[in-house]
Amino acid sequence: MANRHLSRTVAMQALYEWDFNGRKGNLTQIARNNFKNTAPGAEEDQFAFDLVAGVEKNLTDIDKIIQETAPEWPIEQINIIDRNILRLGILELMFLKEVPPKVAINEAVELGKVFGGGSSGKFVNGVLGTLFRKVDPASAAAPKEIPESNQPADSGVTQSQ
Repeated sequence: MANRHLSRTVAMQALYEWDFNGRKGNLTQIARNNFKNTAPGAEEDQFAFDLVAGVEKNLTDIDKIIQETAPEWPIEQINIIDRNILRLGILELMFLKEVPPKVAINEAVELGKVFGGGSSGKFVNGVLGTLFRKVDPASAAAPKEIPESNQPADSGVTQSQ
């Protein structure tokens, strides 16, 4: 099975092509063609097809979330790459929920860094981070746990035995 990062990349490329062409064409077929063209020899992964189908099915709701989370950026003015990376990230955060939110955000940020402009990663991180803090404020604000073996000796933390 292909890895999920590759599947997200193929899905993003398919969404870009579909959006660029006025949202015409069969997204599943576009994704299938992208597997053949950009990942020759890689096994097609159902996850990529689930992503494009999920974005297509929930496009109105996803775009509404983008508009609410980034109100200073009308959806049509967001760079087409960034717009479709945000769509994938929001799909994973709000609709699929198969991976932890921070993983979904990180994957979207990485796509932005690789395929977007110089500030795409920061933009995607800002929008998805804002959304995550809005829908799950407790998890977003929770401090990261430090494993006991990584705590400084003079941290004042007592270890139970």
